[in-house]
Parts: sequence; C-alpha cells; structure tokens
Amino acid sequence: MASAGVAATAGCTAVGGSETLSDPTVHEESPRRRSLEFTADGEDIGSFGVGGGVTGGVISLSAELWHREGTTVKSIRLGVWMPTDGDGAGNEDVAVVAPVQGDSSPPPSMTLSAHPRPPRSVIEITDLDDLADETISTLDLLVRPQSNRSTTIAFDVAIELESGGLTGSNYTLDGELELDFPSLGE
Repeated sequence: MASAGVAATAGCTAVGGSETLSDPTVHEESPRRRSLEFTADGEDIGSFGVGGGVTGGVISLSAELWHREGTTVKSIRLGVWMPTDGDGAGNEDVAVVAPVQGDSSPPPSMTLSAHPRPPRSVIEITDLDDLADETISTLDLLVRPQSNRSTTIAFDVAIELESGGLTGSNYTLDGELELDFPSLGE
C-alpha cells in the first residue's frame, strides 16, 4: 500500500511523497545470513541484513541496515520471534547486546518490549541523530529459546526513511525475514 502527498508552492506543482515498499527481495548468503533488499523504480532504496550463529543454545545475531545516499533513518522497528508448529511463536528471551551508537552524539532512543499478540519481542529505535545518514551495523542481539520446538528465528522489519529536499520521497521499508539454525534441534 502506498500513498503520495502533493502540495502547491510558488513555482512548483508537486513535491515528494511517501511510499511503502513491502515486497523486498530476499538475498541469501547462507541459511544463517540473509538480507531484505528494497527497490523502487529499479533503484536500490535500502536493505536490512542479519546473520548469526549458535553457541551453548543461544543465538548470537548481528544486524545491518543500509540506505541510499540522500536518505536518513527516522526509525527502526524490529520484531523478533521463533515460530513453532503449534502456537506460532515460542517463549524466547531477547537481549540487545550492542546498541546502535554514533561517534559524537548520545545513543539513540531504544525500547525493547514483549508483545503478546502476536507474540514477539519488539525493538524500536528512534532519535538516531548522527547515525541517521549512516549505514548502521552495530545492532547485536542474543536470543535464548525457552524450548527446542523451533530452529527458526523470524524478524518483522519496519524502517522509516526520509529524503531531504522538497522533491525527495519518504519510504517505509516493510518485510519479514527468517534464519534457520538446525543445530538448535539437536
């Protein structure tokens, strides 16, 4: 679903709009490293990738967000859960190990909360300051499954991007990604 805004200004007939990109291409490097790649009109707009491994029954994950030059990140919302055959989600523990942080500004605002319906942990990051126009590659997570019913971890990603200037487009990048960790079931 996409929407566009139009406003009249002196000497201009239209300005940039907003567009939701919800049909990303999944790029797979391995079952434990995948990314969502978002495009509009044949141009790369942004990507979200995550990879990880299992040690002692705990999944260590590292996430990265890239967005095209001329855009800034307004917010990131990341849902994390482990789907199961029975009820759709497990009862896993999620922790943020390395929060997103910039060189000279305070860390962005971040919340980690549990949502019961649908069951998942949700990480929300806003107020990115000097990180808003950079590639973000410092979000590290730990996930500890509470049962061995699932070997898959799923991510629900929503990223708000803003373009500068009067004619720039704003984007919402929206998609889901799954990683498989067969060793969890052993």
